[in-house]
Amino acid sequence: MDRFHMMNVYIAVAEEQGFASAARRLGMSPPAVTRAIAALEQHLGVKLLNRTTRYVRTTEAGQRYLQDSRRVLAEVDAVDQAVKGINAEPRGHLAITAPVMFGRMFVMPGIVDYLERFPATEISALFLDRDVNLLAEGIDLGVRIGELPDSSMRALRVGSVRQVVCASPEYLRRHGRPERPQDLSAHTLINSSAISDVPNWIFNTAQGMRNQRIQPRLVVTSNAAAVEAALADFGLTRLLSYQVAPQLADAKLQIVLEAFEPEPRPIHIVHREGRFASPTVRSFIDFIAARLRGDSLLN
Repeated sequence: MDRFHMMNVYIAVAEEQGFASAARRLGMSPPAVTRAIAALEQHLGVKLLNRTTRYVRTTEAGQRYLQDSRRVLAEVDAVDQAVKGINAEPRGHLAITAPVMFGRMFVMPGIVDYLERFPATEISALFLDRDVNLLAEGIDLGVRIGELPDSSMRALRVGSVRQVVCASPEYLRRHGRPERPQDLSAHTLINSSAISDVPNWIFNTAQGMRNQRIQPRLVVTSNAAAVEAALADFGLTRLLSYQVAPQLADAKLQIVLEAFEPEPRPIHIVHREGRFASPTVRSFIDFIAARLRGDSLLN
């Protein structure tokens, strides 16, 4: 008897908690369902179900086999769908999330190019400076900056960014350049709570990672506001390197304490589909990953 058929029958019996109801669900006769379960248990040499005249319940081994069977059949179905979609043009709706400034600078240009290339697609972009729960909020994929927690999400690394402390040349001319993290206590500091609302900046020292407590004179809720305050010669701020890349290139801001920077933060594309994602999700991931990996500001 076909193994996938037996798995499918077993899933129906376990979920329906009965042979007759499983038979109705599958459009089979009750004796055929009983034979399939008996053949499966004989093949495995394990009792999967406890049966009484009133109910059918999975054994401990049966519960594990139920979970594995669901996973196996889901992947088989995904393989079929992926093969069918290999030559299909992407179509339909995608929901995407990314941090606000990163989304504006790096993701949005890619979205526009993708939509122009594939006219049968639509995209909703949610740019927020918080980690969005993809499953709970119905998002197909997102860009995350920083180490990822353990999860069931698929992740593809596409680059990294530095945490940099910077100020305008005029501010540094007037107040001097800090040479050590401890020197920050003598400077005017601007803190962006979009990066961290904890009054500590982390530095990599000869003694290891150090949390340098700071006392900012200005706290802002957006990274863009921190950039503007630094450009106005007000003080030192700490941001991610991509957030000040244009200002650094134009010499409007300068990096200090470069020798004490912590390890770069990784950038990942995360998505909630398995490795056999839909053609549209897969094509957008491939498209945006190539753009991000090819950007010198992120690699």
